[in-house]
Amino acid sequence: MTKQIILAAHFPGVNNTTVWTDPAAGSQIEFSSFAHLARTAERGLFDFLFLAEGLRLREQRGEIYDLDVVGRPDTLTVLAAIAAVTTRLGLAGTLNATFHEPYELARQLASLDHLSGGRAAWNVVTTPNAFTGENFRRGGFLDYEDRYTRAAEFIAASRVLWDSWEPSDLVAAGDTFVRTPSPGSFAFSGSQFDISGSFTVPRSPQRHPVIIQAGDSAAGRNFAAASADAIFSRHSTLEDGQAFYADVKGRLAAHGRTPESLKILPAVTYVLGDTDAEAQEKAHHIRRQQVTPQTAIRLLEQVWNADLSTLDPEGPLPSFDPDVSAESITQGRTRLHDDPVATAHRWRELAAAKGLGIRDLIIEVTGRQSFIGTPAAVAESVNEFVQSDAADGFILVPHLTPGGLDDFVDSVVPLLQERGVFRTAYPDGGSTLRSLLGLPETSPASVSAYLNGGDK
Repeated sequence: MTKQIILAAHFPGVNNTTVWTDPAAGSQIEFSSFAHLARTAERGLFDFLFLAEGLRLREQRGEIYDLDVVGRPDTLTVLAAIAAVTTRLGLAGTLNATFHEPYELARQLASLDHLSGGRAAWNVVTTPNAFTGENFRRGGFLDYEDRYTRAAEFIAASRVLWDSWEPSDLVAAGDTFVRTPSPGSFAFSGSQFDISGSFTVPRSPQRHPVIIQAGDSAAGRNFAAASADAIFSRHSTLEDGQAFYADVKGRLAAHGRTPESLKILPAVTYVLGDTDAEAQEKAHHIRRQQVTPQTAIRLLEQVWNADLSTLDPEGPLPSFDPDVSAESITQGRTRLHDDPVATAHRWRELAAAKGLGIRDLIIEVTGRQSFIGTPAAVAESVNEFVQSDAADGFILVPHLTPGGLDDFVDSVVPLLQERGVFRTAYPDGGSTLRSLLGLPETSPASVSAYLNGGDK
């Protein structure tokens, strides 16, 4: 059976994907930028807009790196504003389960779901480091192995809160509505949270906002299989994507779920051209804008855990191995390489085999999955990944804000529509994001299993 493709747009903020120095780049914080990208995504009939969030500006060698200086406005505030200038586009925000509390966040998400007519989604992230937690009263430190325990319990508690109002809690009495006794009453007790009371927000249009999770570890995959509606993944080849897809979908049955109940959505970039050669040339130029000489050294330092500022960015990699015993020179950043010494050896071998200096090596090893070519070639590749069960769709990460999505919507989307693999209009019935994604109405089984001591 031909699968329908899910498409989402990521507003990336300031990082080493965004070419914020490009003359075509706009503001990262003015609402007009968010509104433009959101309206473009909705014009392209996308499923949702995705916002990242950083809770502290990351440091390296004790300094704030220039790619993080702008930061990001508050996610929920921006999404509430976008809800007012869109009508069908889903609104997905990255919100931290380590530092928020269930009552607070469940209330905010339920409110967004009401304000948007059922379009809210929560990308659940965790943070194990005390550096980020210094911005929070509780100190924020959480042992690495406890972060998914807290996140799973956080979601379970949130679902108890969202379920606390039954539809019958508001009953018609003539031309008015009367509250039945004790609406919104809830109680939840676990190792991380022990809360009870009355939830202030009636049941929202989706009942449960869509839950998204990002993570490639075994713990992350299990967490997504048990608790998420979609997983935000990253894989560079069709084969890697198929292996990840099969593995995660294969974990669902143990939680009483079907393959359709979890969507696999890799993050991808794209570059379009009138010819494949032109697209490749543009992509090469973009990557060199993204990985400046300074950025190349900074990214290399994250593996070597040492000050490498005296190295020539066009010169060879260090001859010495990374220092795994010293305190990390990077604060507030997720560790991307579990074995830095092994990573360094692989990079040296690759650099030697291809004759690459530091900057060209970093460009090669840090690029995310990307579709590069003519609109027809990109449409073909997007469809191949989905029909080959390497993904259910994609979260597009443009390199320019806010206009980086325009050419995809104008040239690639029509080709996908011609193939019959992408909608030509939003459906008349079922206006919620959950319905748009073809997800089950709710995930109450996971709450029941958690409260009854089942697999988390």
